[in-house]
Amino acid sequence: MTKRIGYRDWRWQAFWWHHFFLLWSTIDAQTRYSIPEELKQGSVVGNLAKDLGLALSEIYYRNLRVASETGKQYFSVDAGKGELVVNDRIDREVLCGQSARCVLPLQIVTENPLQLHRIEIEVRDINDNSPVFITEEKYLKIAESTATGIRFPLDIAQDQDVGSNSVKSYTLSKNECFSLKLKELSGDRQVPELVLEKPLDREKQSVHQLLLTALDGGNPVKTGTTKIVVTVLDINDNVPVFKKPLYNVSVHENIVSGSVLVKVEAADADEGVNGEIQYAFAEHTPESLLSVFQLNPDTGEISLIGPLDYESNAVHEIRITAKDKGVPEMEGHCRVQIVVIDMNDNAPEIVLTSKPNPVREDAPKGTVVALISARDRDSGNNGKVSLELKSGPPFTLKPSFSDNYALITSGVLDRERFSEYNIEITATDSGSPPLTSKKSVLVTITDVNDNPPIFGQPSYDVYLKENGVPGSILYSVSASDLDFGENAKVSYSILDSKVQDVSVSSYVYINSDNGSIYSMHSFDYEKLKVFQIQVQAKDQGSPSLSSNATIHVFILDQNDNAPAVIYPSSAAMGSLSHQRMPRSAKAGHLVTKVTAVDADSGHNAWISYRLAEATDASLFTVSLYTGEVRTKRAVSEQDDSSQRLLIDIKDDGEPIQSSTVTVSIILEDGLHEPILDLRHKVAEPSKKTGRITLYLILSLASVSVLSLVTFLILAVKCIRNSRSSSTCCMRRTDSDDYKNPNRNLQIQLNTDGPIKYVEVLGGDMLSQSQSFRSCMSPMSEYSDFTLIKPSSTTDFKEVISVLDASLPDSTWTFESQQVRTKKKRTVDRSHFNRKPLNLLFCLNHPKIITPFQKNVVGFLFVGLFFVFASVYFFPSTQS
Repeated sequence: MTKRIGYRDWRWQAFWWHHFFLLWSTIDAQTRYSIPEELKQGSVVGNLAKDLGLALSEIYYRNLRVASETGKQYFSVDAGKGELVVNDRIDREVLCGQSARCVLPLQIVTENPLQLHRIEIEVRDINDNSPVFITEEKYLKIAESTATGIRFPLDIAQDQDVGSNSVKSYTLSKNECFSLKLKELSGDRQVPELVLEKPLDREKQSVHQLLLTALDGGNPVKTGTTKIVVTVLDINDNVPVFKKPLYNVSVHENIVSGSVLVKVEAADADEGVNGEIQYAFAEHTPESLLSVFQLNPDTGEISLIGPLDYESNAVHEIRITAKDKGVPEMEGHCRVQIVVIDMNDNAPEIVLTSKPNPVREDAPKGTVVALISARDRDSGNNGKVSLELKSGPPFTLKPSFSDNYALITSGVLDRERFSEYNIEITATDSGSPPLTSKKSVLVTITDVNDNPPIFGQPSYDVYLKENGVPGSILYSVSASDLDFGENAKVSYSILDSKVQDVSVSSYVYINSDNGSIYSMHSFDYEKLKVFQIQVQAKDQGSPSLSSNATIHVFILDQNDNAPAVIYPSSAAMGSLSHQRMPRSAKAGHLVTKVTAVDADSGHNAWISYRLAEATDASLFTVSLYTGEVRTKRAVSEQDDSSQRLLIDIKDDGEPIQSSTVTVSIILEDGLHEPILDLRHKVAEPSKKTGRITLYLILSLASVSVLSLVTFLILAVKCIRNSRSSSTCCMRRTDSDDYKNPNRNLQIQLNTDGPIKYVEVLGGDMLSQSQSFRSCMSPMSEYSDFTLIKPSSTTDFKEVISVLDASLPDSTWTFESQQVRTKKKRTVDRSHFNRKPLNLLFCLNHPKIITPFQKNVVGFLFVGLFFVFASVYFFPSTQS
């Protein structure tokens, strides 16, 4: 039983390998080695690293390994020498059976990059098996009346070796009645036949014992023997004869069980019982055939009782005997060959030659992810397999050789959208109807730092009360990163910048982990009203990515300053203020005016005045908002000559801050006449004062008209120059830059709450600098130009950086005796025309405004100054 099962497995393997090597033989340019079977473990097959063009250092780095398609690992790689060595006993007969060629296909896999090489190892046969007969003894019954020349087929010997090592000849022991003949069959096979050379005589010898020897073609020759026992029968001298010695039948493997496959027929020339025939399977028919086929002993019909499988056995050969019922029995022989026709009954298989590696999201198109092979146990078109991917994922299959494919990337990967892909591969054969199978391959996408941290908004407005507690939190910013792991870990920092010439890090600090910003000390609104913080969020990727956000910190005023008296000046210094007043003063007479200021702003700086104490409260009153001290009634002779007033000054803040001033008033009798004379003179202006007033009015009108005309001419000239060049202040040649080397032009950008203003500082190097401040309100399209107090000179580099950050659409050119800096950008002409600051630059440009024109403008300013000064300081002449 065991021998029969092994024989069936051997036949199946031989058939499978035969078709596999036929398919594999179409591949060119493959490495092949040839070795004999039964090599010892550790024997060297060949230098694999050298033949594949790999250095010894690459064997370990690229993880060179052998992937066998047979399921058993017969070979391995010596990592130290790069040699392919035998890993297990190789029995050619087990692997390839009776196939003429025995080739083991191996897949050599290397990584980094992932590659697949194919080699073939031919296993040569050695004469390690002797011919073996199925039975040790063969019994024949031959009637004595049998005519000479009749042939009796004998069992053939089986030799698991192939080629020259298989069975080549047979010999028969010497016997005068019998001889041995060899019958040629298809496939270069020979069947020994026992030939009756002379009539048998049972009375002389009833039993003949012969020895049949099978010899192979190996060196040395190996043999196998079987004993033939011939019993001579005395009667029934006609043998049943089949109509055909060989019956060929082709059936589909999906034929229904119970179907009749073929009917064999034999005839016997004898009569009566000697001519009655019964059919039976030959002795020693394998159990594998008996479980599939059934023979009707009376009719000779062979029917199917078990499943047929083309992949297990494509050809079945059955030996049938026909025996009569005579005495002695006579039997005839025939062979039935049943060829199984393949049907598409096996679905294709998808095999992962290498597991998919994680893929970086920045992997280029065409990156190999995994190696995949397909196979189908069917033959012909039924075994042709094609693979396809479900549309959607950015992957495709690239054929390599035979039914091997490489899974490669075909598009852009983005881990933030899809961190992994479950790729469904469908295998379809070419049968009718086609069969399919599916396999899912999970590909993981690894993260690359391709996303910077993103703040919730580009800028933040923070309002902070002054006099806060140092160390209190100002604000918390947060940035998110779409990446993963270290690439998504965000740290926060404050970019270095200047606030009132001091590094911003001395004002605030930030928690690098959570983005919370804390104050280093309390803030004073009167010293600092607004400042900016540049916060940077940086991830920990390589290289790291970052983004910035701007935080505008507005200091809110608190009522922390009391009103300060600035007039009378003596009261401001802390001493008593003394005032004189005539006794002839009437009601409403202005005695003095108390003026106070508050360093706070808004409501906190609104000041009110109140008379807290007085020597005579009925004599004086204080204006609530102006601080004017006037008489409530006329002074009488009974009033004390010395009056003392205590005036309370309060602001409108919360809590209220206040201060007091004491005014001492002396009532005198001799002051009324000069005052009356003065009033009389004022009331009746002379003809001379009227002329002065007329001159002042004419001067003011003429200077104003001349100033207006001059500014219009300069404006037109600036506009024309702005059209001809990108900026009115651009110099055409380098030689023009130093025509006036002793002049300085400095511009300073300042911020006062929502008001942005630029200070323009100019003057000779040896003279006091003059400051011109351009205040521009962000709420209006046009800005006003005002002249403010002189300011000290600042560094040109700071001016350039400030202007570059705040007014990016302007073009600036600065000169000094020592430093010349130019920064040019494209200028929007409409924007240029809207900014009075550009007009100021044009006024300072020697190419546009000549020195003479500058002097004219200067004289106009001086004239305007004197006119307004005259009007202000001589109000009596204009009344």
